[in-house]
Amino acid sequence: MAAVVTSHTELQFVVDTAEAVGGGLMSSTIVAKGIKESLTSTLTKFHAGYFRVSLSLGGQALLWKTLRGPTDDTHTLRRTLHLFHPTAFTVLWSVSFFALVLLSILYLLRCLFYFKMVKEEFFHHVGVNYLFAPSISWLLLLQSSPFFTPQNHYSYTVIWWVLAVLPIAVLDVKIYGQWFTKGKKFLSAVANPTSQLSVIGNLVGAQAAAEMGWKESAIGLFSLGMVHYLVLFVTLYQRLSGTDQLPSMLRPVFFLFFAAPSIASLAWQSIAGSFDTASKMLFFLSLFLFMSLVFRPTLFKVSMKKFNVAWWAYSFPLSVLALASMEYAEEVKGDIPHLLMLLLLTFSVFVSICLVVFTLLNSKILLFLPHCFDTISSLISRAMCSTPQQNQQRPQTV
Repeated sequence: MAAVVTSHTELQFVVDTAEAVGGGLMSSTIVAKGIKESLTSTLTKFHAGYFRVSLSLGGQALLWKTLRGPTDDTHTLRRTLHLFHPTAFTVLWSVSFFALVLLSILYLLRCLFYFKMVKEEFFHHVGVNYLFAPSISWLLLLQSSPFFTPQNHYSYTVIWWVLAVLPIAVLDVKIYGQWFTKGKKFLSAVANPTSQLSVIGNLVGAQAAAEMGWKESAIGLFSLGMVHYLVLFVTLYQRLSGTDQLPSMLRPVFFLFFAAPSIASLAWQSIAGSFDTASKMLFFLSLFLFMSLVFRPTLFKVSMKKFNVAWWAYSFPLSVLALASMEYAEEVKGDIPHLLMLLLLTFSVFVSICLVVFTLLNSKILLFLPHCFDTISSLISRAMCSTPQQNQQRPQTV
């Protein structure tokens, strides 16, 4: 009898253990499946436009490094701003760095597992311009780094070449080459405000090269960027029929109109060694374009109705404009230039803080909602769907 009971007890124990193990495996499978689906959803909706975030944070980091750096400006306002604790800047740079690393890892995973989507992005007239954003972000963090300077020549040079200039050069050949060669993507047909990111990439690269003492490389990148900026600016200014292809939700990228001349003024200052007449002319142009946009708030009415990652397009242009105003105030002296610097600096910081808060409150919108909430994703998706139809409708030649 005891043996039977013992046998029954042992049998019951084995069954319970099997159920427990089976339940544990099922739970692990469900968790793994959920993680896989979440990662898949993230990678399919992720695109280079999300690098607006790292671009903006990098611009703020460079702004505050310049603000805390050595200066000949003896104005009371500049001395007061110089009192901010350096730890705050280090934290800002670290956050910018980790954000850029995270975005870069996600995009590399997208390239590995969803290369077709990356290819469609590369051939899209808006999406391709944001492929400059990762390199620009790395250049901004390189210039604003608190841990090494251009004097650390080897590490600075490696990062400048591998992570920034080589990708920019490849994209330059692709984009600028198709503008004046045969094909459907001539400038008047594909130009849009995001096209200025290609110009900004060359100008930021020129600024970084000038800080390393590579004056010839800096002049080469600067001339390449400025020549194409003039052509692009005239094309966009004429508002040709082919250039009006930007959805209303992407209207914040109009701020890139004054970002390009702001960066150009800073790049030329690094090359020339002072904020001379050419830098001032570019700064005044950027200031005029900024005022032209600020006094037309209805232009951004539709895009501001619902949070979108496109909102981050506001921050970077404001940061570089504030940075240019700081250099202008240091060169010109006087109360009015410093008051202008304070206004632009305050506006830039306020917008950046608001964007961080809105992003944290709406984090699910960034990666987990359908394409209809993300303009670039929806544009690329429509392009992917329309390409096979166009190929089918294309007449065959004999």
